[in-house]
Amino acid sequence: MHETLLAVVVAAPREGANGTFVFFLNMIAIVFIFYFLLIRPQRKEQQRHQEMIEKLRTGDEVVTSGGIIGEVIRSDPDRLIIRTAGESKITIERNRVSRKIEFGEK
Repeated sequence: MHETLLAVVVAAPREGANGTFVFFLNMIAIVFIFYFLLIRPQRKEQQRHQEMIEKLRTGDEVVTSGGIIGEVIRSDPDRLIIRTAGESKITIERNRVSRKIEFGEK
């Protein structure tokens, strides 16, 4: 009799949440956290940077990813020619511009 009672207790479904359901719920929560804290802000920053690169025109002062500061003297679809402080001209890829120097920022 004790054995049958023990078998019924062990085989009976438990009340509460299933372990796999809780696991999947935690995984979904982690995905949402990563999306809203990491992925979404990075995409917005990339979009803002791409818009800035597309709007670069002759006369804008820029800083390259290598740290070179210069003024855009010619703007092509994929390249920029910039003049540095030493009056030398450098051709760079448009995507290598890290930021545009705004008026009065110097």
